[in-house]
Amino acid sequence: MEMSSETSLAAVMQAENPLQLVGVTNAYHAVMAKSAGFNALYLSGSGVATASYGLPDLGMTTLDNVLEDVRRITSVVDLPLLVDVDTGWGGAFMIARTMKEMAKAGAAGVHIEDQVQAKRCGHRPGKQIVSSAEMCDRLKAAADAKAHDDFVLMARTDAIANEGVDAAIERSVAYVEAGADMIFAEAVTELGDYRKFRDAVNVPILANLTEFGKTPAFTIDELASVGVDIALYPLTIFRAANKAAESVLKIVRAAGTQRDIISVLQTRDELYEYLEYHTYESKLDELFDAESDDATSR
Repeated sequence: MEMSSETSLAAVMQAENPLQLVGVTNAYHAVMAKSAGFNALYLSGSGVATASYGLPDLGMTTLDNVLEDVRRITSVVDLPLLVDVDTGWGGAFMIARTMKEMAKAGAAGVHIEDQVQAKRCGHRPGKQIVSSAEMCDRLKAAADAKAHDDFVLMARTDAIANEGVDAAIERSVAYVEAGADMIFAEAVTELGDYRKFRDAVNVPILANLTEFGKTPAFTIDELASVGVDIALYPLTIFRAANKAAESVLKIVRAAGTQRDIISVLQTRDELYEYLEYHTYESKLDELFDAESDDATSR
């Protein structure tokens, strides 16, 4: 699948900097995100594991599991989608297949990380990382398999927790030399460290602003001041929806009715507006009218 410049990450990054990249865990939330004005989307590996399979983010989902959610999202919105592919699900051949299949599914790019195959959430303790050389091999395999120039290969480093900022920067420089187009430095705690990464790698960098993690909720202006190119909110929508669902479940179970929470629910009309339901319905009416006319004329 060839990607037009209008749907590439590079194009939207030129128009919006730092680019606000919002994570979605299903196709409907993707539709809502586009309506809210976001210009690019993100699919989290953790989001796929949790939302689609009810599993923790511990490397328990497969390439095909993630591809299914990619296809669902790209089929309904034309925004560029960055996809978390964890460690690439295997060696060089599997990483190459991951790159090709993601492009076919309509992704605008992926990020691959330097954790071991038995990975953990990036903001949890106990992470283990591979050598810089092994990660560079992953990136070389991925870069060789890029389907087109616009497809983004982003390298994520989880090395800060184990080796410190300077070592993570050194790794990132090597990752760019191995073929990474952008850098994702995980679990940054100091705003100024982003400037160190940006100056060293001289390619776009991403700040992961996941809630309840190691990184503070920096503002767009703060991130812009230190050269950050992408501000990622990977699971904010998901967490908000989960909290609302938890509250509603408790209320309905205790009260035996949803009468008192109607005002906080998305209405049927609001749902229909996002889905352009009435447009589809009108086309259906036209089809039946045409069939009726055909039957009458026979």
